[in-house]
Amino acid sequence: MEQGLGRLTMETVAAQSGVSKPTLYRHWTNALDLAMAALIAEQPPETPATGDTLEEWLRAQLRGLVAALSAGRGRQVALALAASDPDSEMTKAFRNQVMLASREAGRAQIAKAVALGAIPAPPDIELVLDMIYAPLFYRLLAGHQPLNAGLADSTARLGLRLLGVA
Repeated sequence: MEQGLGRLTMETVAAQSGVSKPTLYRHWTNALDLAMAALIAEQPPETPATGDTLEEWLRAQLRGLVAALSAGRGRQVALALAASDPDSEMTKAFRNQVMLASREAGRAQIAKAVALGAIPAPPDIELVLDMIYAPLFYRLLAGHQPLNAGLADSTARLGLRLLGVA
């Protein structure tokens, strides 16, 4: 992080850590994979979303994601993701530990709201989940607009409209 991801090499990591390059290559295919592992490991734990209603829960979850992704390491994660192989272990780790885990938590809350009769069952839950979570990850990767609480709140409002609430 001191010199940026573009200058990170396995040689530098080996020299500074005292671990041999072959040992590093047994665990990571390249310097970006190693960097992604470090970035994911150092991400602050997401604040658990809470709320009595789906609206409160969704807003809290999206705000928690925005806070974690826009923190100091969020931009480094985006750079590492953009430069890494989509099939690398670290990209898969981010996808599973952050992106898909967030969607699954959202899916569970939507199912709970449907079971309670608070909302109708969405005809295409996968598309609804894509539309709720994609703006955050798109802004993280594209960096064209701010990743902030306003985005989280707007996304929650639009997601609720998709679900027939509000």
